[in-house]
Amino acid sequence: MASEKEIKNRIKSINDTQKITNAMYLISSMKLKKARVLLENAQPYIDEIHPAISMILRSVPDINNVFFDDYKPPVKRNEDGSIKEKDPHRKKVRAYLVITADKGLAGAYNHNVIKLAEQKLKEAEDGDEYDHRFYVVGELGRQYFKSKGIRVSHHFMYTAQDPKISRAFAIAQHILPKYESGEIDEIYMIYTVMVNSMREDATVEKIFPLHRKEYEPLSAEEAREEQPVFQIWPSADAVISQMMPEYFSGFVYSALVEAFACEQNARMTAMKAANDNASEMLKNLNIQYNRIRQASITQEITEVIGGAKALKKKK
Repeated sequence: MASEKEIKNRIKSINDTQKITNAMYLISSMKLKKARVLLENAQPYIDEIHPAISMILRSVPDINNVFFDDYKPPVKRNEDGSIKEKDPHRKKVRAYLVITADKGLAGAYNHNVIKLAEQKLKEAEDGDEYDHRFYVVGELGRQYFKSKGIRVSHHFMYTAQDPKISRAFAIAQHILPKYESGEIDEIYMIYTVMVNSMREDATVEKIFPLHRKEYEPLSAEEAREEQPVFQIWPSADAVISQMMPEYFSGFVYSALVEAFACEQNARMTAMKAANDNASEMLKNLNIQYNRIRQASITQEITEVIGGAKALKKKK
């Protein structure tokens, strides 16, 4: 059985730890409130850009743009004028923007995101027709992939803990040109969405190319019959090409903010569980300490009484 001193040291250690976990809970609570405000402010932009894209497609239903899934690239020719054939050995490339946290102590938040990324990597190893590239937000994700020997195409530093629209633009400017040039064929995001205050789910969401059918444009005949409500200048293709970087940046920013909110919510849940466990441990240790202390006092009283009786007999 532990001694009285050992139990007192354990109680002090748990009390000190509980102060830290309680402080982390309060800090995460404040950050979560801030993140929710940012998320509410960012959501209208995402909600409005979809109708804008639909309006353009309604006016020009036969637009051929690299950002849509039915894009037909121009025929490339050799110097002699013959059609340049595609490399039969080239595999299509999928880019994944993986959003993790810069630190742990957030329950299964980081684990769930990394698990999804590893599933996609396993698909490639099992004969998937795509090559996979990872672009990582968050120091914890970078360190994990490095420890596993998984190549990270780029790591965006200082972004997970402080989501800003400028950093979302920087991410978009790094990835999007590779998609437009054909180096990357598809862009996905792996991040965490908040289902409710008690639940967050890691998810994989496809960003590009967009599915034209999701925007439900009118047919060519219906579009000609419909009276146009605006003019597109200089061209629909140019406008779409200008909108997509803004769309991607807005989507990345929204995902960064939502992931940040989920991280704080997960950390609050983890710290609350730690505080509850600490309180339960302190309760049990205090009972154990009181029992040992009571036994020690009882023994001291017994010894005093025994000594007094011994002295009385001598007299």
